[in-house]
Order: sequence, then structure tokens, then C-alpha cells
Amino acid sequence: MQLLLKKYLAFIGLLFFALFVNAQDDEVTFEMSVSKNKVGLNEKLRVDFSMNRDGDNFNPPNFNGFDVVFGPGQSIKNTFMNGVRSFSKVYSYVLEPTAKGKFTIGQATIVIDGKTYKSLTKEIEVTGVVENPNAPPSAESIADENLHLVAEVSNSNPYLNEAISVVYKLYVSDINVTNFRPIDNPTYNNFWSQDMPVKQYTVEEGTYDGKPYRFVVLKRVVLYPQKTGKLDIEPLALNVSLEVPSGRRDFFGRPIYTATSKTVSAGSRTITVKELPIEGKPENFSGAVGDFNFSVTTSKTALNASESLQAIVEVNGSGNLKLFQLPELNLPSSLEVYEPEFEEKINTSISGMDGSVKNNYTVIPSFKGKYPIPSISFSFFNPKTEQYRTINSQEILINVLQGPVNGNSSTASNASVVNNRQTVEATGDQFQFIKLKTTLQPASVSYFFGSKAYFLWLLLPLLLIPIAILFGRKREAILSDVAGNKIKKANRLARKYLSAAKKTLGNKDAFYVALEKALHNYLKAKLKIETSEFSKDKIAQLLSEKKVDNTTSEGFIALLKNCEMARYSPFSNVQMQEDYNKASEVISAMDKQL
Repeated sequence: MQLLLKKYLAFIGLLFFALFVNAQDDEVTFEMSVSKNKVGLNEKLRVDFSMNRDGDNFNPPNFNGFDVVFGPGQSIKNTFMNGVRSFSKVYSYVLEPTAKGKFTIGQATIVIDGKTYKSLTKEIEVTGVVENPNAPPSAESIADENLHLVAEVSNSNPYLNEAISVVYKLYVSDINVTNFRPIDNPTYNNFWSQDMPVKQYTVEEGTYDGKPYRFVVLKRVVLYPQKTGKLDIEPLALNVSLEVPSGRRDFFGRPIYTATSKTVSAGSRTITVKELPIEGKPENFSGAVGDFNFSVTTSKTALNASESLQAIVEVNGSGNLKLFQLPELNLPSSLEVYEPEFEEKINTSISGMDGSVKNNYTVIPSFKGKYPIPSISFSFFNPKTEQYRTINSQEILINVLQGPVNGNSSTASNASVVNNRQTVEATGDQFQFIKLKTTLQPASVSYFFGSKAYFLWLLLPLLLIPIAILFGRKREAILSDVAGNKIKKANRLARKYLSAAKKTLGNKDAFYVALEKALHNYLKAKLKIETSEFSKDKIAQLLSEKKVDNTTSEGFIALLKNCEMARYSPFSNVQMQEDYNKASEVISAMDKQL
């Protein structure tokens, strides 16, 4: 029994020792905190320097701009709960400002386990004299100190067409957020932008300005700069409903909160976009920026004449996949080539676009022979290595096994080349005898006057009179329908300008002017609104009332935004083709729903 007791006591001792060592191995923290970041000239400021391990040789900062009213006060808290030891030690000061302005409280130092630790600095704003310096802080001042909206930019100095991300975070401390709504959403002029929707708001722990906060990611967007130089990102502004502690407690000792609201802004951010290097820039460079692979492949290399094969020009990797043109195939004239079908499989994440784009050519040979598909090259700029790279495709030989021989082909026989003659083969029906006997018959003669046709033509004007009366009434009804005529005219104009937009693909200005006119007239036809009433909010409202689904409505609004951005932003042919296809899809979808 005694032996068992000794073993039990030894186990308990080892357990306490392990817990003590674990507590001692915690990461050392040494931080400075202030009672408020903004203080009146006749108010007092409390400054605390806290640590989780005991130390020596504490050296406070020089409190420039303040007089020390009290301090240093020292408090130690050493607890042991649930087998875990916690220790905290705090040096406290009470300061009184001596002048208005912004002052920085410098770093304090302390030696813990032979190492010197420094606290972060704090900036304090001293305002004029307040009426009641001993009054508790107002709800607005508490909100100012504990609520911050921040726009975090992944790279403020990217290359042209290099992906950057902007993440908007709402930092909160010691207050509760009950609701928020956007007041002003940023516009990304001179950027190709892609929103990354936040499906669910998740509260996370973090730090802001050296102080622990809770934060929520509100908005994420991926940007590709389309111009060089300094580009501004407009701020995101929110109206936030809050509950802030009032400093009072109810009958049960629970804190009482005061409801208030505050407008916060992420502030404008400036991005400095670098020009792509001139040195080493390939002649065939078409604007691709990223890290890519390039290939040219065919579905088959041996076939008969009049059969078809697929030649695929493909680029895959990560970068601005939607913002450059693929190189074109250079095929022999003896091969019939159709316009390529463009296909893209692109996934856009917070780090940018990745996936593949390709052109699929349908090729049909007409003659027997061997036809090479020459090597073509694709060049891109890699912002990570800051160098250009060119990839050349492999030459492909197409072998047409059976079919007619092209007299001009290099694969024709030597006899055909030398004699330049074609062999004539008899088919058996090339020569026919002229017939000597005929079978002629006398033609029958009929007179028009007094015939059935004569009387029908005579009565025809009488039959047309009621038809003309009905047609006239119908025409008057159509002309009197002013609203209906406007709708029909707008429909015709929408089709006309959409057709004009297709014809001007490649000409950015003409394309987007025609596309915008087509969208305008389509709306006038379907929603019965005039151009003077034309606004995105009204369009969204009317489409919602007409029960158009959100995907179609957002697609239509996005097209209108692209038409506006095209006036001052560069757009590639790929982007124009994509916008045209999207316009056709959206108009077709809206037709079905309306």
C-alpha cells in the first residue's frame, strides 16, 4: 500500500513539474497599452507596460509632451488554475499632456531571462480642453478607438498586367457590431477587376496597430492594372451600427451597452504600376504577364483528303489569361482552315487567374501529300523572375494518304511536273449520236378573251376592296399605338447595333459604342424607359420587379460598366469577344424571362 502511495505521489510531482515547465516555456510577451488614443489637454492618460514573465532592469520611455503624474505603479498577478500557471506583471503610469498636437510614446525595455525586450511605440493625439475631463468617454469616442476599416493591398508596386489583391477587413475591439451597410463602393478605374464574393462572414483574431482585435473579411477583389504610373483605388465606406459599453451595469452586474452608429472608410490607396522592361522584349510579345506553358497539337497526323483534323493552340498557367491574344497558326494554302473556336477554362482566386485558353482550328486537306505545320512562338513576361521568356512549338507534319494530286504540289509525280499534262480517261458516255428523226406535234391555240382567267382578273379588283379596307384599319391601329411603335423601333435598333458591334470586333471604341447603344435600345423596348431615366440603380430595380434572376441582372449591369470603362481603359480583342458573347447570352436570357 505504501509503495502504491509513493508511486502516486511521484506521478503527481512529475505532472506538476511538467505543467510548470510548460508554463515557463510560453512565449514571452512585453506590450504597451494606453487608456485612449485621443486625449484632451485637461485629461489624464493611463499607460500600462505588461509582461507574462518576470523581468529586471525595466526602463520606461521618455514621455515627451507629457508630465508624469503617477508612476511607476507595479502590480503582479500569479494564478494557478486547472493545472495551468499564469503570470502577469504590469508597470503603470498616469500622464498629463503639456501641449496640443500629436506625440509619440517611445519604446520601453526590460530584460527577461537574459534577453532584452522592447515594446511598440504609440501615437497619442492631444486635443483642446474638454468640458468635463472626468466624464466617461462618449459612445462616439469609444467607437473611434475600437472600430477600423482597412484595405490591405498585396502589392503596391506591381508591373503592368500583374495581379494584385485588395482585402477589406473590419477590425473591432471591446464593442459589438450589430449591422453594417455599404455607402460607397470603390470603382477600379484603369484596372481589370474581379470580385471574389465572401460567402460567409467569419470572425478571426488578429492585431491592428499592435493591439489585439477581432476582424471580419468584408470584400475581396483581384485587380490587373491596365496603365502605368500612379493609380488610385477609391475607398470603401460603410455605415456601421454598434453597441458600445456605457460603463454602467444592470441589477445582475451585467454591462449595459449603448447603441450608436458610425461611418468608417478604408481610405484611398495609391498603386504605383511599373512599365514592362524594354530590354529583351520580344517582337511577338502580345501582353501576356505571368508564368505560362505553350503548345500546338493536332488530333491526328495521318488522314485522307476531305477528312478533318483539329489543330489546337493552347496556353496554360497563371497570369492575365483573359487579357492577351493567342498566336495564330501559319498553315499551307493547300489546307482549308476555318475560323478557330475560342475556349477558356479559367479559375480566378485571390492570387489571380489560372487555367488555360486555346484556339481550336478545323483543318481539311484537299489533296494528297505531306504538309508541315510550321513552329510558332509565344512570349510572356514573368514578374517573379522579371524576365521575358519565349516558347516555340514543335513542327508537325500532316500526311494526307489518299486523295487527288495537286498539280502545283511539291509531292506531285515527276512526270506531271515535267510534262505539265493531265491524263484524260474515257468514261463511256463522252460521245453521243445526233438523232435524225423527230416527233413534232402541232401546238394547241387558246384565246384569253372569254376564258376563265379573263373573268377571274375582271372580278379580282372587287375582291381586293375588303382586303384593302381591313389593311387600312390595321395600319391606322398600328400608327395610333405610339408606345408599341417605340418598342418595335427600339427592338430593331437593338438588333441593328448588336450586329454593328459584331462587325466592329477589334475596334474598341466603335465596338463598345455600338454595344452600349444596343443595350440602351433593348432596355427601352423591354422596360419602357427613356434614356434620360437611364441609371444602373433604376435598371436593377426594374429588372428585380420584372422577376429577372440576379445572375442575368448582374451580367447586364456588368456589361454596362464595361462599356463605360472602355472609354478610358484598354480592352483586348479577347475581352471584346467575351463581352459580345455575354451580351448575346444575357439578352437571350432576359427575353425568356420577360
